[in-house]
Parts: sequence; C-alpha cells; structure tokens
Amino acid sequence: MKILYLDAFSGVSGDMWVGALCDLGVPLDMLRGELDKIEGGTAVGIRLERKNQLGIDAAKFAVFTLDEKCGDHGHHHYHTGDHEHHSHHHDDAEHHHRHEEHCHEHTSFQEIKRRIDASALSPFVRRRVESVFRRIADAEGKIHGCPPESVHFHEVGAWDSIADIVCGCVAIEWLGVDAVWASRPSEGSGFVECSHGRFPVPCPATLEILKGIPFNQTTEPHEMITPTGAALMAEFVVRYVGWDGLTVEKVGYGAGSRSLASRPNVLRAALATVGGETEHRETVFVLETQLDDISPEIFADATERLMKAGALDVFSTPVQMKKNRPGFLLTVLVTPDKAEDLAVMMLTHTTAFGVRCSRVERWTLQRQVRAVATPFGEVQVKFGFWRGREVQASPEFESCKEAADRAGVGIKKVFESVWAALGSNVTSHVPKSG
Repeated sequence: MKILYLDAFSGVSGDMWVGALCDLGVPLDMLRGELDKIEGGTAVGIRLERKNQLGIDAAKFAVFTLDEKCGDHGHHHYHTGDHEHHSHHHDDAEHHHRHEEHCHEHTSFQEIKRRIDASALSPFVRRRVESVFRRIADAEGKIHGCPPESVHFHEVGAWDSIADIVCGCVAIEWLGVDAVWASRPSEGSGFVECSHGRFPVPCPATLEILKGIPFNQTTEPHEMITPTGAALMAEFVVRYVGWDGLTVEKVGYGAGSRSLASRPNVLRAALATVGGETEHRETVFVLETQLDDISPEIFADATERLMKAGALDVFSTPVQMKKNRPGFLLTVLVTPDKAEDLAVMMLTHTTAFGVRCSRVERWTLQRQVRAVATPFGEVQVKFGFWRGREVQASPEFESCKEAADRAGVGIKKVFESVWAALGSNVTSHVPKSG
C-alpha cells in the first residue's frame, strides 16, 4: 500500500503543501498546464525556489500574477504562505489603490465553483477542489452566520490560494497514492490580526475546519496552520498517526514564508509503503472501573468530560457487584498518549478508587468524510476503506439534522436521499494516476 505521509510539525499552509509534494517529484510544468485549464488561470504564474529553513533545504512554492491592467510588466503580485504581499514600481497613490483593488477583489464561492465546473480539470481534481473550498465556505459561513453560497473569500479567495488548492489536489492525483496519512499538525499560540480583528490562534476559520482533527499547540507566537492548509488536510488525510510501520522511500520538504524560532518552518512529506495488516491495526488502552454509588447526574458529567478530553469511546455495561448490589462497568477507550490523563479523570470525576488498564490492539477502517449532494443540500458522509476498497458509508447524523432543519422536512427523508445519492454515484478512494 502506497502512502503519502505528511509530518506537519511546523503546521501546514497551501504553499507548504504544494512545495513539499513538488519536492517529492510532482512536475511544476504539469501544474502550470493544469492551471491553464481554468478560466483566468493563464494570468497566474507559479514557480519553485529553494529556501533554507534553519539548515533544511526546502522547496518554496510561489504564485504571482502579472498586472496587465496597470500596463507595467515589472509589477507582480506575489503570494507567500496564504497571505498576500505586493511589490510595485509606482509612487502614484491612486495607481497603487487601483492595483490593490484589483489584486484583492473578493471572489464568491459560487464563482469559484463555476470556474472549476467549467474547467477541463479531471473529475477527481474538480471534485476535490470544490470540496476543499466548500470546507472553507462552510467554516466562514458558520462564523459570520450566513449560507456558504453567499460567502465571499478574502485571504483564501484570490488567485494565489485558488492556485494552491488546485495544484495541491492535482499533485495528490499525480502521485497516485493509495492513502494520505499525517502526524498531528502543530499550531502556534498568541494572537493574530485577521479580518475578525485581533484574535487568538487558531483563527476562527482554521479552528472550525480542524473540527475532528487532533492537533498540538506550540509556544511559537504565530499562526502555523492556515485555513487552506487545514482544509487540504481535512479533505485528504484519513489517519493521524506516527511513523510506525512505514517504510520510507522518498522525502521532500515544503517551505513556509515565516522563520520560526524553535523549528524549521517546513512541511515534511514522505512517500512510503505499508504492508499487510499494519495500516489497519492500532494500539489503544481500555480503562475500566465498576461503580455502584454514583448519581446519574455526576456520571453523565464525567462521561461528557472524558469525551471532550479525547476518549475514543465511553460506554457502560450493567454488572452485578458485591453484596448483590446492581452497578455498572464504566469503560473508556483511549490512545496510549492520553491513557494516564483520562485514568486520573475517572478517579477524580467519579466515585472510583481504582481504574484497571489494559493495552489492546484493534482493527479499523481508514476513514474519510466527504460531502454528498442531495435535494436538501450537501450532507457529510463518513466512508470506511479496507486496503483501499470502500466497504462502509455512514451519513453523519448532525449534518443530516442540519439539512432537515433547513429544508423543513423529517430527518428520515434526508437519510433516504443520502442513500439514494450514494446508490447512484461511484464512490472512490484516492485513485492512482492514469
């Protein structure tokens, strides 16, 4: 099984993603040709540079547009790290203002979708690009309290990030991997200035997109995960794991723009293989304690706390305890790194005086969440894969409930529409090139 593994110890942004995959061998000329298939894409230039980050030589992916409206072929708009910077050769304030308006023209989700739908990109790339932008639009729409279709992109709507997302999806298809895995991405801390004003890291859109994705927070006083980087990870990564079991064949590095104090600002990417059953087997801890003297209210609070703290699952089983007292067995499944913390929570938030701990292995399907179109709007569906073959599909209840509420219909109708849509579409995992 061929794996693309992303080691996001310095976070992830769109340009870091593309740079790392280009460093693995994705041809820049091929990406250039794919951008030309989109309306307006011929006005966008891309290039790769080499950048040294604390001793690590990495590929820096850059996007630029030639501003023909200004009549100055030495005037470029450069993109670095999902944020826009401008260089110009004019002192005239009015000319500069016109250029700023041109470069920062807002782009709606509907317009981006129209251009992608009308392009000659492959069906895989069109579907993935639209889904990545949908994730960002959903996040912005929720933050601002408006429908995703009415969202106008700011930082991520300009051509620079359209190029990042298109090239990022094209590169995945070209690599022809069976699955994308990643480490837990690292985020910075402190505050950033964004369109919402001064806001703590992670910024609102990034945090919304990261829902369901485990991440770490560092002491670096900067944003390290951008909305574009988060959306690409949410779209493609099916497992967040370490290097165990991977046989690495090739390594590449994609550089970010900012220099960090504690680490090289790079996204490390590796092409690797994993054989046999390793990719579906993982180690977890089972924490157990028997309770017969706890109130239902306190028990409910404890289980909620355990889930919020990162438990994989929490459940109870009726048991017969000593002195013929009815009680129940509280069981918590947890990853090894969180086992001790959750065991302590069980001891402090329940009436338990002890917690049993056992290490077990479990078999799991690779999971991926994708949007499925229905008459009631798009609904998130979780797909399960065994060795690259789709074997399970499950509509997400909350997404179905939201669609039912919007349409004013019963949730059963939404579920039925999802199954009908799945029955009429060919579902697929990340395909091999060609």
